[in-house]
Amino acid sequence: MCDLVYLQVTALCVYPELMKSPDFPEDTKEHARTILGGKCCGGGSLGAYSESVGVEVIRRHVAKYIEDRDGGIKCDYNNVILSGGASEAIKSVMELLNRPVDGKPVGVMVPIPQYPLYSATVAEFGMHQINYYLDEPRAWALDIPELARALEESRSTCIPRLLVVINPGNPTGSVLTRQNIEDIIKFAFENRLIIMADEVYQHNVYAADREFHSFKKVISEMGEPYNTMEMASFMSCSKGYMGECGLRGGYCELLNFDPKVKAMLFKMISAKLCSTVHGQAVMDCVVNPPKPGDPSYELYSQERDAVLSSLKERAALIAETFNSMEGFKCNQVQGAMYAFPQLELPEKAIEAAKAAGQAPDVFYAFQLLENTGICVVPGSGFGQRPGTYHFRTTILPQTPLLKEMLARMQEFHQTFIKKYQ
Repeated sequence: MCDLVYLQVTALCVYPELMKSPDFPEDTKEHARTILGGKCCGGGSLGAYSESVGVEVIRRHVAKYIEDRDGGIKCDYNNVILSGGASEAIKSVMELLNRPVDGKPVGVMVPIPQYPLYSATVAEFGMHQINYYLDEPRAWALDIPELARALEESRSTCIPRLLVVINPGNPTGSVLTRQNIEDIIKFAFENRLIIMADEVYQHNVYAADREFHSFKKVISEMGEPYNTMEMASFMSCSKGYMGECGLRGGYCELLNFDPKVKAMLFKMISAKLCSTVHGQAVMDCVVNPPKPGDPSYELYSQERDAVLSSLKERAALIAETFNSMEGFKCNQVQGAMYAFPQLELPEKAIEAAKAAGQAPDVFYAFQLLENTGICVVPGSGFGQRPGTYHFRTTILPQTPLLKEMLARMQEFHQTFIKKYQ
């Protein structure tokens, strides 16, 4: 995606001899010197271990980024952990808080549909998954009565401790309103739940009536007693306009964690030595990009704006196309990178799926793949209300390719419906 400046900085970090080249702008060289200099990277190399929780100067840059994002609300870099993508930090926090009580497992409230990292980690750690359904007719809003229902039904089988919120949503493409976030915070406070705010798509908001509000900012602005709540928030270089998935960079900010609990988390992380330092350097580029007046700023801003503008166009295109197709309903893609349309399947198609030993949405997805070469992920892989069928598809293909893909899907769907009517 938007990566030329990032690649220049990391290339300079990996091979400092390139500092002598006139082909690299001076600000990218200075950026690389900052990452490699002083006591930051041992021996001035990305090949050395860093501190377990990450390179100090990068953690300071993350803290500054969070402060700027949240309008000046203070962020202490000592509460920032650098990780191998957001996933590693999410798993570390869940492992830290996985402390059963009287034989009851820890309960984790997970949105349905959800990103499968959460269900997989819950299963791996022997925790209990508390499913709460997002409200599809209300643009996948998070419904407080539904949270209450899920929580109360779980109390006999687990100790509810964590509330996972994904905003902007994956796979839903939703963006929570400020009021919705405030209501979630009040619910978590009243029920002594620690919020895990998955905010990796915070740069990806397309809807005119939506904007990104960080959970930390809202908690801080709500004041007492909410500003004493424990929360962990997560960010990644894999998403947004960056798309540097394979380099595995991410961060976690801890809010209001007891110092002894935080120390235990740091000790756990130290057993892994450190996250990839190359990924940490890329994360530094995300949180500390070129600024107006820097030689690289024009290129960076052009790439960033072009990517986000194109994603916005594709978000509108994919929802409009699905809603024009018989038997499809698709919410506006307000943010992130996905659409999660609901489709009505004929009874004969459901019977054919049963005969094939497949869930109906899996059957549809395989038929689509075999007939068009288009791969979507069945909704059952993310969770969905019983009796409904969905799939997740991405808005990432470039516009000409996306239009071709959607045309193929329309043709396939018409044939499929005709066959099973």
